[in-house]
Amino acid sequence: MLLSNPREQQAYCFFVAPAHADDYRHLAINDLSVNLAVGAFVLTDFQRKGASVKEPKLQRELKRRAKVDREGRTVLIEWIQQHGLHNVVGTGSLSEVQKAEYERARARVSEIDAENTKWLQDVVKQYGWPTISLVGEKGKKAAWLLVQHADAEPSFQRYCLDLMLKQPKNEVSQSKLAYLKDRVLLAEGKSQLYGTQFTFVDGKWQPFPLEDAVNVDKRRAEVELPTLAENIKQIEKRYGK
Repeated sequence: MLLSNPREQQAYCFFVAPAHADDYRHLAINDLSVNLAVGAFVLTDFQRKGASVKEPKLQRELKRRAKVDREGRTVLIEWIQQHGLHNVVGTGSLSEVQKAEYERARARVSEIDAENTKWLQDVVKQYGWPTISLVGEKGKKAAWLLVQHADAEPSFQRYCLDLMLKQPKNEVSQSKLAYLKDRVLLAEGKSQLYGTQFTFVDGKWQPFPLEDAVNVDKRRAEVELPTLAENIKQIEKRYGK
């Protein structure tokens, strides 16, 4: 993704998707952010002036868990970039040592996601969705990152999405809401609305299936995301065509 707002960096996230063939593993990616290093999740602090964080301890734990998430994914992403092509690894061509390295990195990401999801479920049960008022800008972004990676629990992702949709717009990032909405829709077997989820198919980067593709840029503009074409160009620039 590109910078959707001059005051806010967007997250650059990866998730491990199901294999498309027995000897391949694919990574689907979100939009690409121009100024982010691979796997980075930038937590900028634009706390509203005069506002205090109601739950600073919860904010710290959210930030800590987001950091662990980033670090685990960075290891996996860098390994794939070194040994694969366009985020695809053909395990049949790897040595036994390389296979073991790859599976350890994948397993670690899955372990982190499972731990974070279980913990976030307890948080949401106690507090509801972590808003800016509750945990500040950094905590809010970290909470979004954790639920974005809770792919093993799609019903929980849907539940959190519904909670976020009920919040005032100034309490929840509308661009990040779009990312989660697309994630949830795809998990439910539906088409995405904003085109935030990409994959590499038949030699090119393309979004997963889109609902009403003709008007996707209009919807993206409404949540301060750049055009789909701009995102595709940036992804191609970083990963190649």
